[in-house]
Amino acid sequence: QVQLVESGGGLVQAGGSLRLSCAASGRTFSSYAMGWFRQAPGKEREFVAWVSWRGGAKDYADSVKGRFTISRDNAKNMVYLQMNSLKPEDTAVYYCAADQSLGTRNWYAWDYWGQGTQVTVSS
Repeated sequence: QVQLVESGGGLVQAGGSLRLSCAASGRTFSSYAMGWFRQAPGKEREFVAWVSWRGGAKDYADSVKGRFTISRDNAKNMVYLQMNSLKPEDTAVYYCAADQSLGTRNWYAWDYWGQGTQVTVSS
């Protein structure tokens, strides 16, 4: 069992940066792939990024590649999403997720979810 709590969301102007954090509970955190997803009003939840359990493999959605960076600290049970050059279309609720198997872009395959944190980018 893994419990996830996101933080770091807020309001930022276009071109600005935010760093999201996800605190995970559970002794087996380091064995899970970790991911970030987002959901804007009226839209389906979409993949943003994921990182493998050791951090050696990462994947990004094309829309955020080169602007967002996912990282993890297994010693602290933390996952981060550094978001730079933010755009209004990045506005959404951002969710942290954990997967017992390999990471995937399919949100419905992930096992555990946080409650989400709102990110709003003004133009």
